[in-house]
Amino acid sequence: MTRKQHLAAACLALLLLLALVAALLPQDHPEAKTDTFIAADLAWMLTASGLVLFMVPGLAFFYGGMVSKRSVISTMLQSFIALGVISVLWYVVGFSLAFGDSIGGIIGNPLTFLLFNHVGTAPHPRLGPNLPLVLYAAFQLKFAIITPALISGAFAERIRFWGYLLFMCLFSLLIYCPLAHWTWHPDGFLFKWGVLDFAGGTVVHISAGFAALAGALALGRREAHKAGHQHVPVNIPFVLLGTGLLWFGWFGFNSGSALAANTVAVQAFFTTHMASAAAMLTWMLIEAVRGQRPSAVGAAVGAVVGLVAITPAAGYVSYGPALFIGASAAAISAWAVAMKNRTTLDDTLDVFPCHGVGGIVGMIMTAVFAKEGGLITGSPTLLLHHLGALAFISAFTFGGSFLIYKFTNLLIPIRVNARHEADGLDVSQHGETVMVAA
Repeated sequence: MTRKQHLAAACLALLLLLALVAALLPQDHPEAKTDTFIAADLAWMLTASGLVLFMVPGLAFFYGGMVSKRSVISTMLQSFIALGVISVLWYVVGFSLAFGDSIGGIIGNPLTFLLFNHVGTAPHPRLGPNLPLVLYAAFQLKFAIITPALISGAFAERIRFWGYLLFMCLFSLLIYCPLAHWTWHPDGFLFKWGVLDFAGGTVVHISAGFAALAGALALGRREAHKAGHQHVPVNIPFVLLGTGLLWFGWFGFNSGSALAANTVAVQAFFTTHMASAAAMLTWMLIEAVRGQRPSAVGAAVGAVVGLVAITPAAGYVSYGPALFIGASAAAISAWAVAMKNRTTLDDTLDVFPCHGVGGIVGMIMTAVFAKEGGLITGSPTLLLHHLGALAFISAFTFGGSFLIYKFTNLLIPIRVNARHEADGLDVSQHGETVMVAA
């Protein structure tokens, strides 16, 4: 057997052992009493959880349409595979690390919900008290799934599949779970500091953006990028389809973060839509100002940047500020993409200038326009706290992710060789092609 086969056999044995332990180990899953919950809340949160999960195939199409024809399957699978990997990690220990009993406001106790022990249909008094805890955990799982998938766009067309899987696991446990605990757990130190992140602008998009930047630097440039070849998307209809699925799913992402079928969810629904619409138009107009023809890819990217930027603010700002947040984020991200293109940085699908920078704009604008405690309402405190948190989170995510890439590379070579890169990752990593000759 080859080294890769030995690794696969070990992982298979571990998964089967884990499944057996989970099946046989005595567990406590508290049941809710009859009529504990409002039916509308349950129906909405089940729907919202499904919508957020819908974003994963949306992202797969969005990214898959942007790469070369030799790496479409690989790029799409890098999003899809997160559904399996992160779900199992979340069940075993991820949910505990993110939302278990707080250890100094830094991390959750890994034993609190280990193997989903103590997770059932009964509510938790502090974590979504109007929902079954298992539903709250399921909703939060979808955020944990999409985050590493977002990162994959930065190193598309040059990462080994097994190295990516290991990186994904380490990133989720060492970066994502602590960030979620700091920001969303009632005892997290950023939560106590008053930092506002309604639906993941900080936890998801800023973390993914800086991890993407670290990945582009750690893996180095593609050979085509070194040769100066212009990157041309292979399937623009895929990009538009992916954008539509992302936009649709984002309503669950943001409105679902109200954790109830209430007026906050309604507000988040409309602010999400308006920010994305404004950002899409802004990006296309910037292309026209530059003397370019308005492009479908530009419209799609602009729409996604607007969705990213409004995410931390969706439930905290009104409709006019949402319009401004979308437009300003698109303008700043478009500038960031132009600046990146003047450097040697090979962030394949512009994850950092779009998700990272878009998330940064959203985090700052949340502190400016928040209805309660925002700069516009007369208090600079929230903005100062957000700027401090931004600096800390950026350094933690970038530095931590860079170290994870290096550590992963020590265990499994993370970069494909030149021949495999030239052949394309669909064939070299998966033995598949988009079109098979008859």
